[in-house]
This record gives sequence, structure tokens and C-alpha cells, in this order.
Amino acid sequence: MSVTFKLVPRCTIVGFYGLPTENGIVFKRMRKFTQFARSANPVEYSRKYIDEACSITDIIAYSPSIAYGFDKHTGIDVLDDIIKITNGEYVGEDAVRTIILADTETGKATMRDYTIVPATDGDNTAAYTYSGTFKCHGDLIRGEATSDDKWETVNFFTGLAIFGSIFDMELCKISELKSHTIDELEGNT
Repeated sequence: MSVTFKLVPRCTIVGFYGLPTENGIVFKRMRKFTQFARSANPVEYSRKYIDEACSITDIIAYSPSIAYGFDKHTGIDVLDDIIKITNGEYVGEDAVRTIILADTETGKATMRDYTIVPATDGDNTAAYTYSGTFKCHGDLIRGEATSDDKWETVNFFTGLAIFGSIFDMELCKISELKSHTIDELEGNT
């Protein structure tokens, strides 16, 4: 039996950034990023028992992060929001955004709140650049993703709950991990 392998292009795993608006949170595709590398950052518990020859290590938690970098472009809401957080030196919940990572080929997706931790800007002579790290600010939510507009925005589903392209701020606050059934979102309860 022959086994077929297929290389997965980087561009099929796409990030969507939760932009706060007057009507809720809109998830827009994260365009023009030059770096978007995830790190698991496991927290380890290591010990050596006196009656055993080797050390033992367990992973007791994770603190995932995403290193980011982008060239400043005008007219891209996601970049404008990160620049506003950076230049405005936002702190606390004001610097927290939700990011959905979706595989556009399989529909598998994850959603998590991240704190935007800026690092540098303006360190390139060809284009104005920004870099930093999105650091974990909540639990991982696994689900499925679909798009109605060729992956410019995203719909995120978990079991019976749906998180659409636009969140209602009162119904779905990701940091509080609330979810609602489709009937609740449509007002049928």
C-alpha cells in the first residue's frame, strides 16, 4: 500500500483578530504579518528521586505565546489596533484581544484570549515595522471554523455553541468563557 504525503503550506493556517466595535467583536483576517510563530512554553516540574537513576519531568501547565512582526500598512484595522495599543501604552484588559487560528483546509480551529505585549517598532530601514508577543490570557477553546467571504472573516463553532463573525458583547465575552446555544443567540429561549 502506497502512502501519499502532502506538504501543508503556511498560508492555510490563518489568524483572525477580534476587533472591538460598537456592535461587538468582529474577527478579521490578520494580514501583512511577517512573523507569526507559536511557542508552547510548557511549565515543567522536574525532580530526582533518590531510589531512581534518572530525573523525571512532568508538564504541569502551558503558557502559550505567539511572536509577531508586521510591516505597517495603512487601511488595515487589525494592524491599526495593535499600533494603537502599542503607542498608547495600554495596560490590563485594554491590551487583551481574542485570536482565532483556523486551518482553512480542514476547518479545525482554536480560540484564545491573548495579551498584546509590544517589543520593538521602527527597527527596519525599508519599511516601518512592529514586533512583539501575543501572550496567553485564558483557556484554549477548540472548535470548527467556516467563512462566508473567502476567509476574510470567520465563524467559530464549539459543539452546540456558535460564535459568529460579530460577537454580542453582552452574550459572548470570551474572557469569561461563556457560550450560548444557537437558539439562545437567535432569541428563541
